Amino acid sequence: MSNAAARLPENRHFTYADYKDWELAEGERYELIDGEAYAMAGPSAYHQTILVELVAQFAAYLRNKPCKAYMAPFDVRLFYEEDESDDTVVQPDLIVVCDEKKRGPESCRGAPDLVVEVLSPSNTAIEMQRKFELYRQAGVLEYWVLDPKYKTLLVHYFENGQVRTCTFGAADTVPVKALPGLEVALGPAFAG
Repeated sequence: MSNAAARLPENRHFTYADYKDWELAEGERYELIDGEAYAMAGPSAYHQTILVELVAQFAAYLRNKPCKAYMAPFDVRLFYEEDESDDTVVQPDLIVVCDEKKRGPESCRGAPDLVVEVLSPSNTAIEMQRKFELYRQAGVLEYWVLDPKYKTLLVHYFENGQVRTCTFGAADTVPVKALPGLEVALGPAFAG
């Protein structure tokens, strides 16, 4: 358990106001889900290799466009409240935000258009299902879950209360519905 975790009061409902005041050691990261703090493990080298390739493809496409990409660690306040009473702050591996009003100096203030998560041993199935529901409820348009072990990508499209899920493999090129015209090649990402 980290030093910060040892200092956090147990059975306490935290808000963003609490979260932003925590004094964390370098490299220490937390997410806040429904007011509960969750420590995050550091990513593996392969995880980072995948992420860097994806960021490069997104950044090249988004150059001189209104949408912006951000990579972890970057706070996403899914249910943003101006008074900082919101209690859910996540740090997906990569997000794309098109609404300029959601791009605060310290965080994303509301649902990003696209969320990308790269699985790691510390990501449990329960955590991924919880985040799936949070992203759906918050209004994320597209949610990607990359599995480095099996070199697959699940893309969840949230449309009009419906969910459509597509599976892609390492040889595929993925059209990004949230960013019409962008196609992401998975081969270079998984080549690691």
